[in-house]
Order: sequence, then C-alpha cells, then structure tokens
Amino acid sequence: MAKLLMLYASGTGNTELMAEAMVAYLEDKNHEVVTKTFDFDPIDVEELLEYDAILIGTHTWDDGDLPYEVEDFYEEIDDVNITGKLFGVFGSADSFYDTYGGAVNLMADRLSKAGAVLVPEQLKVDLEPDRVDIERCEQMADTVLVMIDEKMKGNVYL
Repeated sequence: MAKLLMLYASGTGNTELMAEAMVAYLEDKNHEVVTKTFDFDPIDVEELLEYDAILIGTHTWDDGDLPYEVEDFYEEIDDVNITGKLFGVFGSADSFYDTYGGAVNLMADRLSKAGAVLVPEQLKVDLEPDRVDIERCEQMADTVLVMIDEKMKGNVYL
C-alpha cells in the first residue's frame, strides 16, 4: 500500500473534481491518500518527504499565472531535497487564454528543476472535467501507482 499526498488549489471547483476523481481511484485500490488544499491546510514542504508520491493540482490564474494561494509553496520547494521524489501535476485551465494551463507548466518545471521525478505527462482539463477527463485523471493516478511499484522493485522509473 502506497502513501500519497493530494495537494490542490481550485478556484471554481474544476481542479477539485479532478483531485476527487484521483483520490477515489487510489482509495479504491486500497492506497492511503492524505488530501490537503492550498487554501485551508498548512503545508510544510518537509512533509513531502513522508509520501511515496505527491499529486499537485492547480488551476491557472489569468493568463498563465499560479494562483496566489500556491505561490508560497512554489517558492519553498527549493527548501527541501525532493531529488527522486515522484510527483504528478494536473489542473484545470481555460483555453480562452493565450497561455493554456500555464500554472501546471510552472509547477512541473519548478519540481523538475528541484530534482523531482514527474509523471511523464502533466494533465490539463479545459474548464470542468467531463467523463473522458475523469478517465484521464484515473489513468494519471494509475501511472503514479505503476511508477511507485517500479521504484519499490528497484527499477528505474518508466
């Protein structure tokens, strides 16, 4: 059984729906998932080291920016050694803007530069997730589980 952290910010509830779909999938597979929101829960970056994997969801603010409530965490990533730690990054966005899902890209880039191992594809959903998007969320959660399993077997991440 893996221990995972689901950490997200959701302005309209769309990223929250994505997070809930992943949590339900992971818990259905009998994994422990701790859920925190950037809005309401204290986040200590040292805590990231306690988990087998961390899923970070963020909506994109305005034209590609991180939401205000995510900025402190984003800056504090460099305060902890996350080299080799597994992360998946996802979020809702609005294709109306020139920079689609920019906050997802910013977070993934920051984690990668800090040495994290990322799920190969960041997941972006245009506004509210539909049935197909929820399936994509479940696929991302499944990829995380496969990567955890490979690491536990001593294999290199896929």
